[in-house]
Amino acid sequence: MAINALFAAASGMKAQDMKLDVVANNLANVNTVGFKRSRVNFEDLLYQVRREPGTPNADNEPIPHGILVGLGAKVSGTQLNFQAGTQDQTDRPLDLSISGGGFFQVTTFKDGQRLTAYTRAGNFTINPEGNVVLGNSDGSLMEPPITIPQDQTGILIGRNGEVQVRQSGSPQPSAVGQIQLSSFVNPEGLEQIGNNLYIETVASGPPIQGNPQDEGLGAIVQGTLEGSNVEPVRELIDLIQTQRAFELNSQSIQSADQALQVVSNLRRF
Repeated sequence: MAINALFAAASGMKAQDMKLDVVANNLANVNTVGFKRSRVNFEDLLYQVRREPGTPNADNEPIPHGILVGLGAKVSGTQLNFQAGTQDQTDRPLDLSISGGGFFQVTTFKDGQRLTAYTRAGNFTINPEGNVVLGNSDGSLMEPPITIPQDQTGILIGRNGEVQVRQSGSPQPSAVGQIQLSSFVNPEGLEQIGNNLYIETVASGPPIQGNPQDEGLGAIVQGTLEGSNVEPVRELIDLIQTQRAFELNSQSIQSADQALQVVSNLRRF
């Protein structure tokens, strides 16, 4: 009956609507530092088996095809794309990017609990106490903490993450801290919590900590920022495809509705 077509088309519209939300979020963050685009994965729903494939025919030979009617589609998940974004030169001493794998570590709060979050955004700055913090709306403190002296005249950050400062009256720079990075077996399993932050989950596995350039971790590049990896042209194509798919599913609903009207009008003849 056409009633199955109604449900299948409705599930398709719901799935495309969610994809539209994801594409819109990607486009909204096209200029967000360190942002990673998401894609939507779909899967088909259960099937009504009207006849099993291989059912014997009158000559006891297996029929090569069955009769199976699908019940639509659903979103199986959203998948993060951790392809590196472009490195933009800023020449600002606390603008950092990671050339390679790994995440910066910062402190954040969720549901009243203090925990460690991870980010690819490197727009760091200094708070009133001299601590290095992420330039997001919470001012998340870098982990492990690094304090910059107030009398510093220059900040030098090596590719290995060592932080040195020049101070007035001192001919040589002095070390004030070491940046550490974390990596994950499955970074796509991280949970996005906003503010350019991720937190670990069972799916991501525990963080593997280390200094930059150690054990497969990337190198720190001072004076640069990693941009969003969103490709606007690609997202616009996805946007058009999603809109067309939504319209096609709506046409299916209209056709099923017309078929049901024909059936309901049969009693008049």
